[in-house]
Amino acid sequence: MTQAIMRALWCRDFAPPASWPLADVPRPVPGPGEVLLRHHAAAIGFVDLLIGSGRYQVRPPLPFAPGSERAGEITALGEGVTGWHVGQRVIGWHFTGAFAEYGVLPAGALTALPDGIAYEDAAGFHVNFGTAYHGLVDRGRARAGETLLVLGAAGAVGAAAVQVGKALGLRVIAAASTEAKRAHALALGADATVDHTQAQWRDALKAAVGPAGLDLVFDTVGGDPAEPAFRSLGWGGRHLVVGFAAGRIPALPFNLALLKGADLVGVDFARFSLHHQPEKARANAEVLFEWLAAGRLSAAPGRVLPLADHAEALALVAERRAVGRIVLRLT
Repeated sequence: MTQAIMRALWCRDFAPPASWPLADVPRPVPGPGEVLLRHHAAAIGFVDLLIGSGRYQVRPPLPFAPGSERAGEITALGEGVTGWHVGQRVIGWHFTGAFAEYGVLPAGALTALPDGIAYEDAAGFHVNFGTAYHGLVDRGRARAGETLLVLGAAGAVGAAAVQVGKALGLRVIAAASTEAKRAHALALGADATVDHTQAQWRDALKAAVGPAGLDLVFDTVGGDPAEPAFRSLGWGGRHLVVGFAAGRIPALPFNLALLKGADLVGVDFARFSLHHQPEKARANAEVLFEWLAAGRLSAAPGRVLPLADHAEALALVAERRAVGRIVLRLT
């Protein structure tokens, strides 16, 4: 029997995203405990570029379709799968496979997609908003009235953190590198903005925060802004380490944590949701979907491009020109 074929971005070798070809490849078949999804949309995250280029701590076996987060419908169930049905709308996250017309996922990596939410809006919602909620609530112990700085506030995760922070009753200061990105953060509800690429940006931050300092830093950037942000924490502040979009992992003098009674806190949504606390992750998702339905969050992506325009879509993320989430339409 001839195996069905699908279109997919295809990594035959670990390489920069500009070299990923669009190819006809065999459609995967679900094994025990797995489901086959027909993908309708997939979000492009910076982590996807790292995985596909071999610069992430997880190195999948070659060849593979890159892309981690997707929205679609179940088309087949593997042996032993219960609680799901063919035709069901779902979102899912796994390290690879999203930038393709079809993909196989462990059943435990799925979350039901409520009716009324478009696939393009849902792609990227679970991980980006889930990371923001897990970071601020589970790891950061955020309390209403506190002040939050979001580094990389116009990126997909940072923009989600701005919205989740406001939904939690925080005062949110958004740090972003261009006027357009800062305007986007303000449109999402940020109370103030700073340009963290400027040499004296911490002075502008101090003016916006006041003498008490920050309570929380949500850091998707790393690199040069990380230490000044940590130094801007008040007593008992929490610096949430989410990612390193700047490309450099910063080093922090430990005495700063001592002098401020401050916490440096890791936020790893992938391991939290897939391995350690999947039930808590699903409970968090239910809260976020309730907020979305109530209008407290906006899931609209920054841009939606067809799979044929994958080069432009990947470049927007790789070159950090994206404002909000970039989503590939796969059907």
